[in-house]
Amino acid sequence: MNLPLPLTAATAVIADDEPLLRAQLRATLATLWPGLEIVGEASHGEEAVAMVARHRPSFVFLDIEMPGMNGLQAAAQVKGLTHVVFVTAFDQYAVAAFDRGAIDYVLKPASEARLAETVARLRERLPAAQGAEQLGAALAQVAAALGKPMPSRLRWIQASIGNQIRLVPVDDVLFFQSDAKYTRVVTREGESLIRKALKDLLDEIDPQQFWQIHRGTVINSRAIAHVLREDDRLTVVVRDHAERLEVSRSHAHLFRSM
Repeated sequence: MNLPLPLTAATAVIADDEPLLRAQLRATLATLWPGLEIVGEASHGEEAVAMVARHRPSFVFLDIEMPGMNGLQAAAQVKGLTHVVFVTAFDQYAVAAFDRGAIDYVLKPASEARLAETVARLRERLPAAQGAEQLGAALAQVAAALGKPMPSRLRWIQASIGNQIRLVPVDDVLFFQSDAKYTRVVTREGESLIRKALKDLLDEIDPQQFWQIHRGTVINSRAIAHVLREDDRLTVVVRDHAERLEVSRSHAHLFRSM
């Protein structure tokens, strides 16, 4: 039997690119659940992911339509860390997949009565994160129901090396690094540049295989030899490569169990 959470036990992050909607949601939550502590507010998906990693809240309220990384992509990044509540403008017929039980949702504009139902449901849940596989499957169902299928994964990259264009299999990439308007692509054989920003590339590669460990660095998890801990800093040693990569604090949770 699930018992209601103590009023002081729960924390949350709110993510929405509209400041007024964030303020409205925060105010309504304060009325309905005075003990819920809002530990952060984000205006886009990347900021929300960083806040979840830093604060490890019980819940994250995610707008689906946000610039850059949207709510579905942010939810995929934080699976295993928190419970996801989507705040969406899609109508009730399009969001039937939310009722599968793995994900909660609130329709915009969030009425107090509807939000009260969500709060009651959340207080019955333990503040434990959803299982990664369960959340991943639910996200796919939601994306399909909203007509926003998750993007197909990139298999090849057209990279420039001097005057030549090479086709690089994505699986061969050791890591990607942001380089002004370009992205540096590093393999065992060498490196090249692609004319695509790292944040755009993140939408096309598999987040299960490629982990963002820093604002400007994404590593192929299969290329991780080991991780060094020096004081409060983490450094990734790359397999078959001399370069070492710094892990930012907002992404250190990836290696917490290592």
